[in-house]
Amino acid sequence: MKERATPRWLDVLWLIFLGGLALIPPVGELHKQLILLIIGIYQLLENQFLRLAGKPGPALAVLIKIALATVLINHTGEPAGAAINSDYYPIYYLPVMTAAMYFGPVGTLLWTLAASAAYLSNLYQAKQQFTITAGSISELLMRVLFFFFVAMTINRFVVQYRLQVQQYQAVSETLSEANRSLKLAREEAQRAERLAALGQLSAGLAHEIRNPLGVIKGSAEILTQKLGGADPLAKELAGYIYTEVNRVSALVSRFLDFARPSQLDLSAADLTSVVERCLKTVSSQGACARTKINRDFSAGLPLVMLDQDLCDQVFTNLLMNACEAMGEQGGDLWVRIHAVDEKDGEAGVVVEIEDSGPGVPPELKEQIFNPFVTTKKSGVGLGLAIVSKIVDAHGGHVKLISEARHGACFRVTFPAAAQG
Repeated sequence: MKERATPRWLDVLWLIFLGGLALIPPVGELHKQLILLIIGIYQLLENQFLRLAGKPGPALAVLIKIALATVLINHTGEPAGAAINSDYYPIYYLPVMTAAMYFGPVGTLLWTLAASAAYLSNLYQAKQQFTITAGSISELLMRVLFFFFVAMTINRFVVQYRLQVQQYQAVSETLSEANRSLKLAREEAQRAERLAALGQLSAGLAHEIRNPLGVIKGSAEILTQKLGGADPLAKELAGYIYTEVNRVSALVSRFLDFARPSQLDLSAADLTSVVERCLKTVSSQGACARTKINRDFSAGLPLVMLDQDLCDQVFTNLLMNACEAMGEQGGDLWVRIHAVDEKDGEAGVVVEIEDSGPGVPPELKEQIFNPFVTTKKSGVGLGLAIVSKIVDAHGGHVKLISEARHGACFRVTFPAAAQG
């Protein structure tokens, strides 16, 4: 059902028109006044009727108005029984214009034909009582032709109106999409600025911390050698110092990995072989001992330009995170590799790593790639930030798809290598 293409103020004009008809003699004709009142009430309640009637609503609305118009001219024909002579014949413009508002050109023509037939059906009754002259036939044809003229004129404006509405809606949707894209771009720019500032800070701190760490580590080693077995407690404490220094040193190294600019050594490679190599690395470390790995690798994938060492770091990190998210009890790990859908734009390869763990809380989904955001109790939140940085440097993008208690899926997309 098409929505009415006219504003409510047009109903007010119709009521004024009907009120004018009510004031035209014979003013005291009860049937005439009652029919005009019914037409006015129906005109006001037409939208509610359409909602209740559903799909057949527009057709029923036109039929009701044709019926009311026919009843009106049958009660206003002069002399009695000559409905075709009624001065109220313009009431048929009401169903004709309604059809023009609700239907297309063909539907408008058919309904105008029906309204004209209803009006001309009174010819038979008039012929029984009066002589039909050529002049009266010409006048009737003129009235009917004007029914069609008005109907098609209004329908043309209604069609143009609907086209303009559709165009405005399309422009509005385009502007809304542009606003969303602009908002995302602004957020990405702000995130990039924060990461750049944090990277500079991290690099400076890491360099300043690394030197004293080396001194502490060397001192702990010498202390352990000097003590020997003389003081077991001192030797144990020296061992703690050495172990913790190594842990802090590893953390500093990760800061540097995040802070330093990515120097890519690109070469065309098969992404499937890179992911398979990372799977073997993770399996050899025992992180996925109780995990069932499900592979779904498409054949005939295009090569991608990548730095294999850095991409090993990306997929090893994501695979380790997936296995750790499922805990010691293990679970299912799905690794899918397929080409980018044509509708998504440029050619490329997509790697999806999905686990059956608890997923990522909704409040962290938008921040999970930011530094120091983590779901691990002992994590520092740099792993995914480094992953995002490496993928961005390759011209790709990484996205988290996660529902609470339904696992997490990381989708990594790399653009295809240019065909030489």
